[in-house]
Amino acid sequence: MSSSTTIEDWVHYAFNPSPLALVVAVLVAIAIPIFLHTVVFKASGLTSLPSILLVGPSGSGKTSFLTLFERGSPARTHTSQYPIAVECSLPVENTAGTDKYRSVNDPTNQAHKKFLLIDTPGHGKLRHHALENITDPQNLKGIIFLVDAATLSAGDQGLRQTADYLHDILLILQKRGESKKTAKALKEVPFLIAANKMDLFTALPTTLVKNSLETEITKVRTSRSKGLLDSGIGIDDGHDEKDDWLGEMGSTEFKFSQMDEFDVSVEVIGGNVTGEGPTVEKWWNWVSERL
Repeated sequence: MSSSTTIEDWVHYAFNPSPLALVVAVLVAIAIPIFLHTVVFKASGLTSLPSILLVGPSGSGKTSFLTLFERGSPARTHTSQYPIAVECSLPVENTAGTDKYRSVNDPTNQAHKKFLLIDTPGHGKLRHHALENITDPQNLKGIIFLVDAATLSAGDQGLRQTADYLHDILLILQKRGESKKTAKALKEVPFLIAANKMDLFTALPTTLVKNSLETEITKVRTSRSKGLLDSGIGIDDGHDEKDDWLGEMGSTEFKFSQMDEFDVSVEVIGGNVTGEGPTVEKWWNWVSERL
């Protein structure tokens, strides 16, 4: 009798809850999503932001670029030893590519203006940091390769060093595009060669920056291919020469357009971080289109 009464009481409470029980249930229902949003999602906020990777040789102005995008003005810098990631926001006049068709009054627009800018050391012994960010990307939306446009004249040591590094980065992206094990990879990799220091008298125009780099990369590609043949690598060890050939296999000249085949879209845009200006509007536009 007592057991039956207890069951009946539970059934009665279940179908006829008290006002207090209703209030508690509503509060719990509201509290759970708020908790998940504030604690779980915000805890992983940095990793969920889209990221832009900044690479390039030492002395090209990467850290100044970073501070300009973060604070609105470049700061005095020194050679970077470790990668630096900062949260940046698009300028008011720029709209993220994903927000093109949103109303200007849509509150989500502001959230889409934020991104991570990751600066990597340009010294030869520290470039593995950049390579790690490419092979294991975290919501990567694009890569900016910053160059000093005043050191890219024919015969300049800066041209050779820049072309060497650029060749390596593009080759990794090419292999990444060919690999079938790139679940976290972008379908297409937007790649900007940002020609910095265009305010200097000795800086090459953007067209010549592009031509000089293509010509020098051709030399790098040829010399490395010859080095492999001279060393005997690839003859009997199963190593295929095309694995280390950048761009169109067998082409006599390298062109950035050859990277389209590997879903790497290369653009060259000039500007300057310091000096008169600075003039970085076109770089901001490029970044905003990728977000």
